Amino acid sequence: MSNATEVPPAVSESKRRVGLAYFWIRLLKEKPLGTACGIIVLLFIVVALFAHVLAPYGSTEMSLADRLTGPSARYLLGTDHVGRDLLSRLIIGARLSLIVGLAATALNVVVALVIGGISGFLGGKLDLVVQRFVDAWMSLPGLLLLLTIMSIVGQGLPQIIVVLGVTGGIGGSRVIRGAVIGVKEHDYFLAARAVGTPTSQILIRHVLPNIMAPVIIVFSINIGAVILSEASLSFLGFGLPVDVPSWGGILSREGREYMEQAPWLALWPGLCLTLVVYSFNMFGDALRDLLDPRMRGGEGSYGTAMVKRKRGFLSRLLNPFA
Repeated sequence: MSNATEVPPAVSESKRRVGLAYFWIRLLKEKPLGTACGIIVLLFIVVALFAHVLAPYGSTEMSLADRLTGPSARYLLGTDHVGRDLLSRLIIGARLSLIVGLAATALNVVVALVIGGISGFLGGKLDLVVQRFVDAWMSLPGLLLLLTIMSIVGQGLPQIIVVLGVTGGIGGSRVIRGAVIGVKEHDYFLAARAVGTPTSQILIRHVLPNIMAPVIIVFSINIGAVILSEASLSFLGFGLPVDVPSWGGILSREGREYMEQAPWLALWPGLCLTLVVYSFNMFGDALRDLLDPRMRGGEGSYGTAMVKRKRGFLSRLLNPFA
């Protein structure tokens, strides 16, 4: 005999769909700037995925007769010092920025989960030792540390992904640790420990599902920082190789050297970096406000009731005889 209180799969699936629809409606109504930045992020991902289809020329295709040509019908954003189409190089560079951003941020989250999850879950002396190491690591100058490591491992796409992922994950572990410690204080966690539930099941059933909101927030916010770090390293000559059309490399080489003769060589890569990083940050902030109920703007349906209560209290305070 089946349990009468069991929820059918179709009902749970419909509730999940309604919840997702409600989330996107809230995002559109409460965070219009975050919604607009999310659209820009989506366009950036589409351009990166179809870069070789959208790029009118190859990244190495050049014409010396058209060197340092300004924006025109043939070259929408102009050409560089050897006659390569700047628009094509920016589109292909978007794919590299997306690969580095997603891969390094995913590794960033994995490292943060391992360090912060183990430290917060086990606690005690291990937590003390790990957190002192994290504090010492975060006290080091970030850019100088990245330059030192990249000078040792060398240039290349895998190297920069691993370096940015691991170094960023160590600092981000503090957020995951705080979330895990918060879960340990709830009654369901203490009840699971009291009845003798294995540690692996506690982690899978109780800890991981309840820290997914901070994980999503860390992932969405760190993508912009990773893209900017890659551009900074490429600008300084420690990132991707010279033949790779990364946005930071374009700014560093032809953009810095020929910016007085052809200002578009520095303008468009810098504008792309600014727009993409800003959009990722604002979209991540919007997700944080909606997913984390402790943050401002994340009260959900309770936010309206809270505002009404505050307004009622103020009105009674100002007019007690009404």
